[in-house]
Amino acid sequence: MKTHYRAVVIGGGVVGASVLYHLSKFGWKDVCLIERNVLTAGSSWHAAGGFHALNADPNIASLQAYTIDLLSEIERESGHSVGMHMTGGMTLAGTPDRWEWLQSAYRTFQSIGIEDVHLITPEEAGERCPIMSTHGILGGMWADREGYVDTTGTVHAYAGAAKKYGAEVIERNRVLELNQTADGWEVVTEKGTIQTEHVINAAGLWAKQVGRMAGIELPVSPLNHHYLISDTIPEIEALDYEIPLTVDLEGFTYVRQDQKGMLLGIYEVDHQHWMMDGAPWEYGFELQQEDPDRIERELTLGFERYPVLQNVGVKTWVNGAFTFSPDGNPLVGPVRGKPGYWCACAVMAGFLQGGGVGKSLAEWMIHGEPEADVFGMDVARYGDYAGNKRFIKETTGQFYTRRFVMTYPNEQLPAGRPLRMAGAYSDMTSAGCRWGASWGLEVPLYFAPEGFEETPTLKRSNAFDLVAEECRAVREGVGLLDISGFSRFELSGDGAGAWLDRIMASTLPGPGRARLAPMLSAEGKLKGDLTVFNWGDGTWWIMGSYYLREWHMRWFHDHMDAGVGIRDISDATVGFSLSGPNSRAVMERLTDGPIADLPFMGCGSFDLGLIRAKVGRLSVTGELGYEIHCGAAEHIGLRKLLLKAGEGLGMREIGFNALLSLRLEKSFGIWSAEFTQGYTPGQTGMDRWIAWDKGDFLGRDAALAERDGNGPDQVIATLKIDAEDADASGYEPVWQDGRRVGFVTSGGFGHTVGSSLAMAMIDRDLAVEGTVLSVHIVGAERAAEVIAPSPYDPQGQAMRA
Repeated sequence: MKTHYRAVVIGGGVVGASVLYHLSKFGWKDVCLIERNVLTAGSSWHAAGGFHALNADPNIASLQAYTIDLLSEIERESGHSVGMHMTGGMTLAGTPDRWEWLQSAYRTFQSIGIEDVHLITPEEAGERCPIMSTHGILGGMWADREGYVDTTGTVHAYAGAAKKYGAEVIERNRVLELNQTADGWEVVTEKGTIQTEHVINAAGLWAKQVGRMAGIELPVSPLNHHYLISDTIPEIEALDYEIPLTVDLEGFTYVRQDQKGMLLGIYEVDHQHWMMDGAPWEYGFELQQEDPDRIERELTLGFERYPVLQNVGVKTWVNGAFTFSPDGNPLVGPVRGKPGYWCACAVMAGFLQGGGVGKSLAEWMIHGEPEADVFGMDVARYGDYAGNKRFIKETTGQFYTRRFVMTYPNEQLPAGRPLRMAGAYSDMTSAGCRWGASWGLEVPLYFAPEGFEETPTLKRSNAFDLVAEECRAVREGVGLLDISGFSRFELSGDGAGAWLDRIMASTLPGPGRARLAPMLSAEGKLKGDLTVFNWGDGTWWIMGSYYLREWHMRWFHDHMDAGVGIRDISDATVGFSLSGPNSRAVMERLTDGPIADLPFMGCGSFDLGLIRAKVGRLSVTGELGYEIHCGAAEHIGLRKLLLKAGEGLGMREIGFNALLSLRLEKSFGIWSAEFTQGYTPGQTGMDRWIAWDKGDFLGRDAALAERDGNGPDQVIATLKIDAEDADASGYEPVWQDGRRVGFVTSGGFGHTVGSSLAMAMIDRDLAVEGTVLSVHIVGAERAAEVIAPSPYDPQGQAMRA
């Protein structure tokens, strides 16, 4: 062991070994891995080792596909067998809704280019797995590249290949302390102290403690997970092939062959946390006592699905812990305020996702950003609120229990809620507000009469007509929306303007004006679709998506200049928006200031009743509108003030479901749909906001190369879809004459224009008005047509009125 390394990976499981492999393969040779015991001594050794294609986040599904391809490569490079069994795999559906969801998921895989997946009948499922009862099965999804690996062999293959590239593996050496230095980190171990630029927390069951060594409270917790391995099963012994990896979603089980028996794994509803503050340091190759009584229901379902298990004994029980995050996805990336500290934690499906995690993290460290959009596993998707122990327990437990339970897109889950509530939350609830959650904050979805219950569905919900009424109010009168769920950053200092001019690709607004502002990475990818306010008194605001608060603050922090102060005021400053032809009349009833003179995209301070508010004249609904910002303690009063002023003007409170419909009618994109860090300005139309003739700005060279080159292969277009009872939502494939030409980025129903609408990333030559296409919606192919942007008020006269 040396005293200096460029990077130190803490943790000798599959994730740590993958990170080491990718760093060394991509060119960083002076790197080491430190393991407190020996490789695999944690969760890796007892993992079931299965790999499959399915993931709710298509970007993570793509990284899983990368991992599957990588396994044979590391076997060749290292000379260590990974024990790959490419058996193929099935995911089974036993309810009509689940079968619809599986058909929809199949089309999602097509959208992201995974072609080895297709739907199968119950009879085909029975033929592929003859030891299985097909009773109650409606259909399934087959994937060619599913199976399992030898977990210990795979970890040693990653590590062995890394050593051939020059990396070092140091076992039986526990990390005792982490101390931040001017040049990086001091890693104090049992065998001595190491100086390093970068430290990577891949500590698995010990990630919590390794986080705390750096003053970080990571939202992770281990939970116990059962599987059993049967004795030899004569029916399997008689087969001349291995049974496929099979997931029975209604039974909460997965199975694979194990020698001539079966491995039956269970995601039990009655979950059990274990050592929430991290595993004991001496823990390694131990297991917890099995608890068949706690998993009796799931065991019964498993033995009914696979009757052959009823005739043999159980050879081995495994009840071991894996580490989970609140949403079940990994926690990867840098931590704000801790330069050189990187996370690679909570990878509960390490043998499926470990390769993608290692690749993305290594690219991030070496090149400044990963090739893929990895926000779904970025540690910055959570804030300090997620470090609360009860929040962690509720959310990780909810994810585990619902691992095989279907979640509908319009379903609101209860764990960790309500946490943050704007001041008028109780009053709005009394008025019928139904709530969703964004980064711990309750945000309004729609308003409903007492006793109304929304039915979870993949199709149009029974709240459809309620949302239509809210949209109508905006178009004909005025809609009142709680906009506490937007992020707000306040900038000050002599250098604030110059810093903004460098970090934003747009022209900056003049005093008393606001402007839409794309923000780019050095590689020319989007880092934000933001709004910049120049209040005219030396202070500036940046507004964006609430759930990106930590993600954006980390970006600002990493690119900050001297002489600039930045403050996240999102909790201290809240507000409401008014949208609709009568919104100006409401404002005029409240202020004697020159509100009528405020131009489109203007901003200023106004007295509204007793409240001194900051007001911007803008709206994402496509109507005349105002965003009104006040202190958190004034939120209740502002709502009452606005409702009173709106009497007789057709005012109605609305939620974000209506906003979705209204903005689709204007072809306005949103982050995580039309705009992501995987897209460029040219793809998304954000290039129209770039100030090409201004001085240097972050990402300028890459953006110019795109503009002056051949341009993007695909661009965003607006589609009108011949839908019946369901609308597109995202990642549905778009076709022309049987050829896949793109995918939906977001969709919904345009209540004003009376059409099902979608925005889609499609081949550039097809993004022409009148092009005939088709889209799969909840598994059914529907006719579609490219239409001109902004089907409602294409000239924008309403919002500029």
